[in-house]
Order: sequence, then C-alpha cells, then structure tokens
Amino acid sequence: MKHQLSSQLAARFAEAALGHVGREYPHKLDHVMDGPEDVLGPRELHPIFFGSFDWHSCVHGYWTLLRVRRLFPDLPVGARIAKLADEMLTPKNVAGELDYLDRPYTGSFERPYGWAWLLALHREAMRHADDHWADTLAPLARAFADRFREFLPRLTYPIRTGTHFNTAFALVLALEWADSEDPQLAELIRSRATDYYRADTNCAAWEPGGDEFLSSAMIEALCMRRILPEQEFRAWFSAFLPELGHGRPESLFTPALVSDRSDGKIAHLDGFNLSRAWCWRNLADALDGSFTTTAVRAADAHLEASLPHVTGDYMGEHWLATFALLALEADPEQRPPTRST
Repeated sequence: MKHQLSSQLAARFAEAALGHVGREYPHKLDHVMDGPEDVLGPRELHPIFFGSFDWHSCVHGYWTLLRVRRLFPDLPVGARIAKLADEMLTPKNVAGELDYLDRPYTGSFERPYGWAWLLALHREAMRHADDHWADTLAPLARAFADRFREFLPRLTYPIRTGTHFNTAFALVLALEWADSEDPQLAELIRSRATDYYRADTNCAAWEPGGDEFLSSAMIEALCMRRILPEQEFRAWFSAFLPELGHGRPESLFTPALVSDRSDGKIAHLDGFNLSRAWCWRNLADALDGSFTTTAVRAADAHLEASLPHVTGDYMGEHWLATFALLALEADPEQRPPTRST
C-alpha cells in the first residue's frame, strides 16, 4: 500500500479536530423552532456537540480524537485529548444532549448519519478502559440505538444518495456497535440490509453527484461485506458489479474532481474520495485474484487526490480528518468482521 497511517499524520488529524470540536461558529443547526423561546445558539442546545460547524461533524470529531489517542498512545497530543474528553464528556452534558432529543420535532434529528456516528463514538470510548467516557456516553448511545430499532422497520426503501441520509453507511457503523452491545439490533440491521440490497445486480454506479461524500455503490458493497459470509458475499458482489474485471463502471476507479474547496457542498467530494478509498481497502481481501490489487490501486488513487487537502479550508477541515483516518487505518491484509457461515 502506498499510503500508511503514520504518527505524524495522526497528530495532524488530532490537531485539526482539536481546532474545531470547540469552535461554536460558524454553525449549521439541525433545529426546528416551535416558538421564539427556541431561538438558541448551538452551545445552549448541545452542551457537548456544539462545535465543528454541525452536530454530526462534532460527534465524529470526538471519535477522531479518541481513535488517535488509542492508536498512538505515545503522541503528546493524547494528554490534551484526554483533558478535553474529561471536561466535555460529563453526565451533566450528556443529560443536556438527551434533553434535546425530548424536544418536539426531533424524531428525524441527525437521522441516520449522526445516530450512527454517536454509536461509533461510544464504541470507540469503550476501547479506552482507563477512562469513564464510555459509561458516561452510554445513555446517549442507548437513545440512538432505540431510534434505530424504531425507525428501521418503518424504512421501506433504503436511501441510496451519497450524503448524510445514506442508509448503508449508517448500518455499517451501527452494526459494529450493535454486535457488542445489542444483539437484537444487530439482527435487525442484518435483516434490513438483506431486504434492501440482497437482490441488487448490475449496478450502474452513476456517481458522484455534485455534493456527495459517499460512493453509494461502494458503501453498499461494504455493508454487504459486513453481513454476508465470505462466499455469499463474493457471489453477491460478482452480480452487483459484473463488469468490474473489465474496468467498468469506470466511475468507480476515477477520483472526483474538487473544483472549489471553499464551497462546503463541493468540498464534500474530497470526502467522497477518502470514503471510497476506505471502501476499496476494506473490500480488497474479499475479492478474487487480481481484484485485490485493483482495489488497492483504486484506493491509492483516491487517497492521492484528496489526502493533501484534509486541512486548509474550514469547509473541509471541520470533518475530513475522520474520513482520512478511516481510509488510512483500513488494512487490506486485516479482514474486517464478517458473519460466520
């Protein structure tokens, strides 16, 4: 692999996250006002996740910080991360985040992207056995898990767009949490993913759209990788992308062009390149023969296009490090969890 996660890159990602998780403005709220009393600022509404331009980016900014602290425990930045987590991840602040969920019109608040990232944050906090953060976040994780349990049976059709509403991406993140914390939710996720995607064939991969940060084709494939036994996945993948061995659809091998990184929507395309690299790397060892090399090369091409631009403009800087970390940490030589036969 051409690109590896180094301590230097990890420190760079952590510094970026430390620079935005506590930055309240500018901020884009997901907030319904039911009266003039609801005209409140981000910090009043969200005592933990008020930074990073929006709630979900702040959640996975904290995930980035905890992940770096665990993967590189000797980095000097680790002490600052722990101090911030101790200050912010408190029972009082979690109670404030829970209070927001009790407001009217919050049923679709951050659905499903923010829900999934909160579960991912809790799962990461659980890996830090030396601290209390997981226990503190547990009630908030349970609240979003309950929302998944209530919502998935009602979601008749998967949402395939490559933005925050994408169903497959949320299921990938939520399943890792559910496999350890909520077996019934894990079974529900597997069942719904099967309902949504098992019959999909001949994917055209008409992507990316102009503001997408996920490859709808590749994240669906990754989702199915996580729920199917190996041989079943290979058969499904061959039907899903039957021309892959001939380099088609060509779009899956072509990094997105980012014309203006100061435009928040267009800057999504850097995330598209990074998240597609993450998918290619996670799929590489599940593919037959030469496809593994093809997958690694595709991942490298996408990383080269956007890894240099993780920082520099706040429209990308407030979130891109998370996706760069996902992509670089993914190792084709280490198989991600799959369902046993």
